[in-house]
Amino acid sequence: MVTMKSSLMKELVRGFRRQRIRWRNAFLVGSIMTTIVILLHTPTFSIFSDDEETDSSSSPIYLNGSLHLNIQIVREAKVETFSSLTTTPVVKMNTSSEFKRVVEETETVIQIKRRKRKRRKKIKDDLILTDPPPAPRHVLSSSERRALSLPPKEALAFAKLEIQRAPEVVNDTELFAPVFRNLSIFKRSYELMELILKVYIYPDGEKPIFHQPHLNGIYASEGWFMKLMESNTQFVTKNPEKAHLFYMPYSVKQLQHAIFVPGSHNIKPLSIFLRDYVNMLSIKYPFWNRTHGSDHFLVACHDWGPYTVSEHPELRRNTIKALCNADLSDGIFVPGRDISLPETSIRNAGRPLRNIGNGNRVSQRPILAFFAGNLHGRVRPQLLKHWRNKEDDMKIYGPLPHNVARKMSYVQHMKSSKYCLCPMGYEVNSPRIVEAIYYECVPVIIADNFVLPFSEVLDWSAFSVVVPEKDIPRLKEILLEIPMRRYLKMQSNVKLVQKHFLWSTKPRRYDVFHMILHSIWFNFLHQNQTSSDRVPGS
Repeated sequence: MVTMKSSLMKELVRGFRRQRIRWRNAFLVGSIMTTIVILLHTPTFSIFSDDEETDSSSSPIYLNGSLHLNIQIVREAKVETFSSLTTTPVVKMNTSSEFKRVVEETETVIQIKRRKRKRRKKIKDDLILTDPPPAPRHVLSSSERRALSLPPKEALAFAKLEIQRAPEVVNDTELFAPVFRNLSIFKRSYELMELILKVYIYPDGEKPIFHQPHLNGIYASEGWFMKLMESNTQFVTKNPEKAHLFYMPYSVKQLQHAIFVPGSHNIKPLSIFLRDYVNMLSIKYPFWNRTHGSDHFLVACHDWGPYTVSEHPELRRNTIKALCNADLSDGIFVPGRDISLPETSIRNAGRPLRNIGNGNRVSQRPILAFFAGNLHGRVRPQLLKHWRNKEDDMKIYGPLPHNVARKMSYVQHMKSSKYCLCPMGYEVNSPRIVEAIYYECVPVIIADNFVLPFSEVLDWSAFSVVVPEKDIPRLKEILLEIPMRRYLKMQSNVKLVQKHFLWSTKPRRYDVFHMILHSIWFNFLHQNQTSSDRVPGS
């Protein structure tokens, strides 16, 4: 039987060969016929079965005579379970639990991406401060332990003698010696401030003038100091008998809002108000009359700060005044007693470090010098007269033009400039000085008779340039004469001094809050103590 089938197959093959059949064409025809048979036996089904998602006006379309599609407008991508096939078993691609798991995983991925975007934006917008190294534990000497129990006057005498004997500081990990006049003296003075100083804050006075800090704008330094001082537990004492200094917590900015009559051009009512406030303190407490106000201090950043003390002779003559408007020519600011307060512009009270810092590298600073601002005072019109539209690398404007700001913002100009010009306005102070430091641009101060902030301890020549007002016509020549090596050193020092001008919601050692308090302490110590003072038993 098998032999017969075999012989039959051979005979058929011989017959095909005799008829010369083209085998490739035969296989192609067979394949086409097989495909048609399969499609004819495949049941019709709809991909989109949701009536709400299907456009009823559209007619069905058949692919290869069998596959049924509905043309529709799909508002949201939606995958439906295919209808059961009559000739094949049902296979579910996604159960409800699996679909829920997929959705949760997708939401998790989206949240992670959002957090990363927020983190990148925060790094871009905020100056991120790394946690400082823990302060080395200071073991108190026997004389330091004894000083803690001394009365205020004798404790101050001890502190002055200790500062005079300050040991030399070498390779300090937190402070950079070249930006200080004498790092050893500053370091010892700061340590003794942390050890000894106690401040009593007068509770008197109603808000908003007293105890309500103004935390935004260019006058925010007085408000931030008030906020951080009143919440401090290290330096503040509730017992005035133990205090070395007395703080009068009022805000000149708030005083202006509460008392000044717009358009009156008369600020005398403000000084009369403060005169009455000081007279009240001198009647209610014994501390003012004990020293005639020489151990009291105030902090005022508003331009009118110096003029509000004029109606009270002892307030003007004896009190330590921390002023942004530190002008030697007005006869109110006294160097060695009063201190120059940095004028810092705060745009966001909740995040004072937002939108500051992160300056460009030196190689990305093609602009030699930059200034933009209102034409206040006598200096700025002269600056524009000599330098506006004169040199391509001297970007000198009034208010920054809109067509320029669209291409490069004010902050981007600062970040792209080697030198940032800080001319005085109506008064000698300018927030541009600290802004330049924030954006790592070497500040160029043009303001005669201006006492620079913290100049009792900081060496401003190490990280800034001071140009006399009369030399404005020679400004570019003066800047080009500075050797590149010196400029690089100054620009590097700007970065290292930046930490001393930063406000933080939680104060850090050597930040601007502590630097202000130290300058008050330092000047008070050297003004009121004499070399004849001695600590008992020393």
